[in-house]
Amino acid sequence: MKLLLSLCLAVNSFLLHAQSYPFRNASLPTAQRVDDLIKRLTLEEKIGLIGYNAAGVKRLDIPSYNWWNEGLHGVARAGKATVFPQAIGLAATFDDALIEKAADAISSEARAKYNAAIKNGNRDIYFGLTFWSPNINIFRDPRWGRGHETYGEDPYLTGTIGSAFVRGIQGNNPKYYKAAACAKHFAVHSGPEPLRHEFNAAVSASDLHNTYLPAFKKLVTEANVGGVMCAYNAFEKVPCCANAFLLQNILRKEWGFKGYIVTDCWAIADFYSGHKYVPSSEEAIALALKNTVNVECGQDFKNLKSAVAKKLIAEKEINAVLSANLEILFKLGWFDDPKLNPFNAVSETEADSEKNRKLARETAAKSIVLLSNKNQALPLKNDLKRIALVGPNADNADVLLANYNGLSGSLVTMYEGLVGGMSAGTYLDYAKGCNLYDTALTNFPPNLKSADVVIAVMGLSPLLEGENGEANLAGAGGDKKDIRFPQGQISYLKKLKAQIKSPLIVALTGGSAMELAEVEALADAVVLTWYPGEEGGNALADVLFGKVNPAGRLPLTFYKSNDDLPDFKNYEMKGRTYRYFSGVPQHPFGFGLSYTAFAYQNLKVEKFKDHVLVSFGIKNTGAMDGEEVPQLYIHHSGANSPIKELKAFRRLFIKQGETAAVTFKVPYSDIQFWEESKKEWTVFSDDYDFMVGGSSEDTKLKTKVKLK
Repeated sequence: MKLLLSLCLAVNSFLLHAQSYPFRNASLPTAQRVDDLIKRLTLEEKIGLIGYNAAGVKRLDIPSYNWWNEGLHGVARAGKATVFPQAIGLAATFDDALIEKAADAISSEARAKYNAAIKNGNRDIYFGLTFWSPNINIFRDPRWGRGHETYGEDPYLTGTIGSAFVRGIQGNNPKYYKAAACAKHFAVHSGPEPLRHEFNAAVSASDLHNTYLPAFKKLVTEANVGGVMCAYNAFEKVPCCANAFLLQNILRKEWGFKGYIVTDCWAIADFYSGHKYVPSSEEAIALALKNTVNVECGQDFKNLKSAVAKKLIAEKEINAVLSANLEILFKLGWFDDPKLNPFNAVSETEADSEKNRKLARETAAKSIVLLSNKNQALPLKNDLKRIALVGPNADNADVLLANYNGLSGSLVTMYEGLVGGMSAGTYLDYAKGCNLYDTALTNFPPNLKSADVVIAVMGLSPLLEGENGEANLAGAGGDKKDIRFPQGQISYLKKLKAQIKSPLIVALTGGSAMELAEVEALADAVVLTWYPGEEGGNALADVLFGKVNPAGRLPLTFYKSNDDLPDFKNYEMKGRTYRYFSGVPQHPFGFGLSYTAFAYQNLKVEKFKDHVLVSFGIKNTGAMDGEEVPQLYIHHSGANSPIKELKAFRRLFIKQGETAAVTFKVPYSDIQFWEESKKEWTVFSDDYDFMVGGSSEDTKLKTKVKLK
């Protein structure tokens, strides 16, 4: 009994003493708290804290923590959560305010799930608060399998949507992160997927600074993103996670990044096994740490003590690396009294809540792009007697989810959404019709020829494009071999068209550009739904039946032919994306039709000390209310300058017959261009073209302005 009493007193004394440590004092500056904690740790304990699966320190009452968490378009891989549209669909909204709202909902669910997991004693992977999202790599080539994880091909759109996502994830509390976002994959990373562990991305200084880095810079310097993930590939023949130029010169020194750097998973092993850059694990570890990598996703850090013993890395260097990790945990409220952090009160009822499902439906509907609409085939009247529904993706949940997705108890397929959206007096005939990729199946609904309209849900799926090892039918290690539309589906559409006289509406799923000339020739209307999330079916019905007037825009160029594409392995931007492609696309970047029409008027550009103001009016001249997405592009004739560049956009609602006034404030810092010959940022002295319109090819108003 005395022994038990002594043990209890000892434990109570320890806990009381632990609570009095300066690192537990929330009123002290974070730097002082970090320094105090590091001084109390042994080398083994420090090593245990810098792997992604941090071991914790029992003697200091510090629990384990797993840094690996996913939230690309909703909390992922951790059970119940709202599934928003895939990232490429988020970009297609061209609505940064909406994306910030969606990300805020995602981080609320993250806190809800984290709080519930801690209550249950669950500190496992995917239930933490450090999210390895967003993916802000430039979707330079539509064959890249992971392109649908990005915000498209344009640096400005990517930086703007990505910054909104970061703000929503991290919140605006002055002391605590709601959750911590992470910009990935730094840098110059976009396939080929099968070669990513050994590939060297070679680009000019112009392409590096003007295309591949601006989005990262925006997230670091303006959105204050908490983390950055370094890429698998090499840049200038140095692995990105060991690249002093990228990690130290650019990220840390030039941009002033103070957050944590995490490796892509098992990227340190690539130093010696893929890139053959160093001969051993210990040397790879030392190289990563010396270049300020803070967290390893992988297993090489288990050899860190050996690296110290071999004097490849010093303990004081480990201390410097660990300090950034601890600062993130402090910002998440890890070492504070739970009552001090308001996010600890978020209830688990937030997870896949009714309000978040409603937001997912709105976001999905706003992401849908109307690509063609012959003779106003859409919107459909809701007094139809019979609808025929076909297609491999009509009743397929995979095309809702994409990858890095959560799970929901309320997935609404296209089939289910159309049933829910149509009149109770309408009959729907369904047949799968064909498979995704072959001609083994060909069937039709029983009453096809009597249908008032035929809706075919076709296109791609995560089986045909995705990460290396995941897209089982891609045929190129996750990447697409080409951008041809699946030939089995084209064959089926031709057979289908030959049997019907009613309008044919094609709803496409997918996350990348496809050859669509044949599809659009056969169809009376084509809508692109992307991978639209759990409410995808309802969102499609909302658009088809006119409950929502579509205003989604393409965040990437849809080329006419695979022949328009340069060599996939070539990272040079010449001939790529709307900024450098001189051919005629099937559909340009920024394109999207509406059920109404808009007229632009009265363009005016005013110069100020550090910015320009671009103003104009837009009138809804059509037959119904709707949203328009005015876009501002500029062009300069300097060497290596793009054909045009997006510099501002806004999504706005305009009632029928009304006119909206639009003003864009564009800082010169967004106009400047890295001039390779001078090795400096430049605002040119001669004329710039300022162009506004509804897409990169739809110039409604244009003027020349001399900025200097």
